[in-house]
Amino acid sequence: QVHLMESGGGSVQAGGSLTLSCTGSGIPEKNHCMGWIRQAPGKEREGVAVFFTHFGSTMYHESVEGRFTISQDNGKNQVTLHMNNLKPEDTAMYYCVAGGIRAFCAGEHEGHGTQVTVSS
Repeated sequence: QVHLMESGGGSVQAGGSLTLSCTGSGIPEKNHCMGWIRQAPGKEREGVAVFFTHFGSTMYHESVEGRFTISQDNGKNQVTLHMNNLKPEDTAMYYCVAGGIRAFCAGEHEGHGTQVTVSS
């Protein structure tokens, strides 16, 4: 059974930085991606960033391009999201995802989430 555990959320002022980490267990060898999605109050979920394991490539939502960086460890069971120059609109619950075929790797396995709050 796949289990994803997020950590690193918190509160920060605009312009600040946070790093989110996700550690997975039970992830199958064939897993092709790990990523992050987020949901702000009253808004739909949206993809943030994804790391494609087999290609070593990444993709970002246009709103975070140039500010966020996603990386995956060599063991492929941990993914990290470095978030710089945070904006109030980045405030959301961030969820780690893995193995999905929807955009940004969503739709298969998902963690319980970690809250990120950015104040102006």
